[in-house]
Amino acid sequence: MQKYYLLSALLLVVLFPSMAQKDYFFPDETFSPSIPSPEDYFGYPIGDWHTRYDLMISYFEKLAESSDRASLEVIGYTNQRRPIVVFTISNPANIQNLEGIRTQHLRLVDPSLALPDVSKMPAIVNLAYSVHGNEPSTTEAAILTAYWLVASESDKAKNIRENAVVLIDPAINPDGRDRHSNWVNMHKSFPAVADPLDREHNEIWPSGRVNHYWFDLNRDWLPLAQVELQTKIKWYHSWYPNVVGDFHEMGTNSTYFFEPTKPFGSENPIIPRKNYEEINNKFAGYFAKALDDLGSLYWTKEVFDNSYPGYGSTYPDIQGGLGLVFEQGSSRGHVQNSQRGDITFAFTIRNQLATSMATLEAAVNEREYMHRYLREYFETAITEAGKDKSKAYVFGDEYDESRNRLFLKLLLDHKIKVFENQKDLSSEGKSFKKGKSWIVPTSQPQYRMVRTMFEKVTTFSDSVFYDASSWTMALAYGIPYSSQSAAAAGNEILVLPELDLNFPELGKYVAYLADWSDYFAPKLLHQLQEAGVHVETTAVPFTSNTNQGAKEFPAGSLIIPTGFQKLNPEELRAAVQKAADGSSQHIWATTTGFSAKGIDLGSNNVSAVTVPKVLMLIGQGTSQYEAGEIWHLMDTKVGMPMSKVDVSLFGRINLFDFTTLILPSGNYNALTSGQINHLKDWLSKGGTLISLRSASQWLQSQEIVKEEYLTVDAEKEPDLLSFANQRNYQGAKNIGGSIYLANLDTSHPLGYGYRSNEIPVYRNSTIFFKPSKIKYQTPVRYTSNPLLGGYISDSNLEKIKSSASVFVSEVGSGRVIHFIDNPNFRGTWFGTNKLFFNAIFFGNKM
Repeated sequence: MQKYYLLSALLLVVLFPSMAQKDYFFPDETFSPSIPSPEDYFGYPIGDWHTRYDLMISYFEKLAESSDRASLEVIGYTNQRRPIVVFTISNPANIQNLEGIRTQHLRLVDPSLALPDVSKMPAIVNLAYSVHGNEPSTTEAAILTAYWLVASESDKAKNIRENAVVLIDPAINPDGRDRHSNWVNMHKSFPAVADPLDREHNEIWPSGRVNHYWFDLNRDWLPLAQVELQTKIKWYHSWYPNVVGDFHEMGTNSTYFFEPTKPFGSENPIIPRKNYEEINNKFAGYFAKALDDLGSLYWTKEVFDNSYPGYGSTYPDIQGGLGLVFEQGSSRGHVQNSQRGDITFAFTIRNQLATSMATLEAAVNEREYMHRYLREYFETAITEAGKDKSKAYVFGDEYDESRNRLFLKLLLDHKIKVFENQKDLSSEGKSFKKGKSWIVPTSQPQYRMVRTMFEKVTTFSDSVFYDASSWTMALAYGIPYSSQSAAAAGNEILVLPELDLNFPELGKYVAYLADWSDYFAPKLLHQLQEAGVHVETTAVPFTSNTNQGAKEFPAGSLIIPTGFQKLNPEELRAAVQKAADGSSQHIWATTTGFSAKGIDLGSNNVSAVTVPKVLMLIGQGTSQYEAGEIWHLMDTKVGMPMSKVDVSLFGRINLFDFTTLILPSGNYNALTSGQINHLKDWLSKGGTLISLRSASQWLQSQEIVKEEYLTVDAEKEPDLLSFANQRNYQGAKNIGGSIYLANLDTSHPLGYGYRSNEIPVYRNSTIFFKPSKIKYQTPVRYTSNPLLGGYISDSNLEKIKSSASVFVSEVGSGRVIHFIDNPNFRGTWFGTNKLFFNAIFFGNKM
């Protein structure tokens, strides 16, 4: 039986009608009968169900098969092996000549080349959807946009096909999207339930927003921690689109948002003002008209940070294009109550479709302008670089080859030019060795990305941040670096150089040795332990006469005695070599336990490394982001299995089966008094508990630890404050994400492998603990002048100066290691990861 619903455009009370899908989404449009519509292909109108990713892929395959106006390319795969695709639409001649068009377009980003005739060049437009998997209207709009552009016989569609190459990312986060789609589809009621409390509208943990490793991919365009964005960036730099649409959803009671964003406060200061003040407003008129035609309300110029380069709407701005964020009030299911009435899935899709089509129309109408802007952007980058006092940055860690390579790869992935350093340098108290350091000149097309990687910013036009206020990647990697007024650069690094690993020749050795300074030394240790090799570590430095001469080994370095092994000498050598190759580590060997300097190999300062067995509590009430960062770290940087157990199953856990328990930020009030007593008993008998941020507050509330919070005199409150300014006033009290310098005790087990007694740390909370009452159990504590980058209020800065970043609570024979600052933030804080590795492998040595 057909049901008819009243459409009230004024109130935005929109219920998807049973009229033909074409009439709702495409009134007055004529389509080629040879191209199947989504409704014909899926067997339901778009908006009736959340379309599974595999069905969407198969429909795009059908479109490409049915028309010479389209092609489908698989550019990679997710962790769950879903294909990452780009669907391309243009006229048949362009589809046959995509490589020629791409090559010609890339001439625009190289100021050394003559400007091509832009009047004859098509606009390159990238429409990107569903970076957050539980913002589902986006991918459904991608399906409809693709159908319309391939099949429509309208003049508008024809004009776009003639004058643009349209590149559609239907879902940047396929794994998260399917997680959400399955959830809402399996909880759909007949009739649909609009109550926001209904199970359909409330996902379980983890949400579909995140990918396989529970990362927010719309923060990953800069750090490139996840395979989806590693794939995307590689593809992006093969095209440099003129315009990128970045489609999202927001709270159900909101209407629709498009750029421009909040002036100055939400804008990136290194992007030309022309982008914000001229181009954004030029395009905004198209979006306003598209939504006005539907009677849909919208808003602009408020909130929505556009400063952090890791967003899908900001990164294109720093690549000479126009990144555009779109936000639609979400139905989070098929229909949901809102302050304006019931919002349906189909209604949200229609708005996204309208702005998608408007983006294409605007990009075509402004194509010559945007081509010229792309060239201008990279020309002005070199001009600005010429005015910069910094003519280059030199960077490199003399002792950590792997971290150098990881940072080099990041720079190369972002198309930043890097050169060999030709001579030993000393600058700002740091030493940079020839062959172990590199030069990044500022005078290059990617000058603004160079600033993003190295520049420290502490002054801002606003004090309220949607996300991070600092993102200096060199600090995140903990790479020593220095600005240079001049530098002699050698050969350009085009690809990562091959590793030449040291491994001793056959011989009769007392021990094999490995330096703990390298980032991947924990991976080596795990692989050795997995192979059944007995491994020991030193608590103090020593110098050994090795097969390659005298070599100094810092605290934490690995000693693999050839005695005390279950493996015979040949098996041991093979196991060590396999682990070294698998972790890219150098190995030394010695024929004597008598050291050239410091302790001998049989010293009481040398002890066995216990094989860790790690458990992490996850689930409702815990941070899916922090848990995902830890899971990803252990999987991809160590390769070590770790049990992830839901908090609700804690009653089934025998903690004595594990050496280490990790508590990500969260509320663990679901644990019963008996379960808490079990935790206390395990701790007191030698367990190691690693606690992050608010989890330490919970431990304090349960008196599992008895530390002290830090308080200082607060700033004087104003006598009066206007209601309109309350958000700015309260927001300034937060720490949205900034970088600080801390002192590091390299003699503490948490500091093993570090060569410097200073370390940058990332903070995005207002949790302040005093240093431990035990004088030697605060291995990471802020310096007296800690701010390196980002915004912080004066009162919070004073608290930071007196507080602990990482400290240890002794509980009987066990210990709690408190990370008040997240050492694994967004999978990109390589400089502090080793603190976390040390907590796992050396926790019982504190």
